[in-house]
Amino acid sequence: MRTGRISRDTTETRILVEVNLDGTGSYRVSTGIGFLDHMVEQFSRHSLIDVTMKVEGDLHVDQHHTTEDSAIALGQALSEALGDKGGIGRYGSAYSPMDETLARVALDISGRPYLVWKAHFTQEKLGEWDTELIEHWFHSVAQAAGITLHVQLLYGTNNHHVCESIYKGFARAMRQAVELDPRKGGAVPSTKGQLGG
Repeated sequence: MRTGRISRDTTETRILVEVNLDGTGSYRVSTGIGFLDHMVEQFSRHSLIDVTMKVEGDLHVDQHHTTEDSAIALGQALSEALGDKGGIGRYGSAYSPMDETLARVALDISGRPYLVWKAHFTQEKLGEWDTELIEHWFHSVAQAAGITLHVQLLYGTNNHHVCESIYKGFARAMRQAVELDPRKGGAVPSTKGQLGG
């Protein structure tokens, strides 16, 4: 089983994240931020990666630490579960429609973290979650997991739909990228013989 477990305690957050890349999309998520919970649940369900995420954060200060640290821990757990990345598809992409909205996500589990973000929101909050933190969540996941990640909102007006279509696109792209290809025989998908650096 390709699994990862990260326990991360700081003066700002206490976090436990567990993932199973070969799961069924089951999840147990509790961050203290309802809309973030909903998005991580969408990621799990549509990637088929099982996710447990328990976060106790300093929400009396603001949502920044909880958002950032949960993403870092998820990225670290994904990286741990991927190991040397032998046999994976490596690349993934998805167009994700949701009513009037269409998002495109493309990624490479390259070991070279990078985020290109071409999306925007027209309101300050979704539920109680600050929308300015959404880009930062993806940046933190990409950095911690070693993913080159491109996110683009092609069009859309409803902020809920915009966010959800991006998360679902990310999930479907990750599903492609982490799946094992039997034709590769467990080989690392790089002419270097390793990914990263």
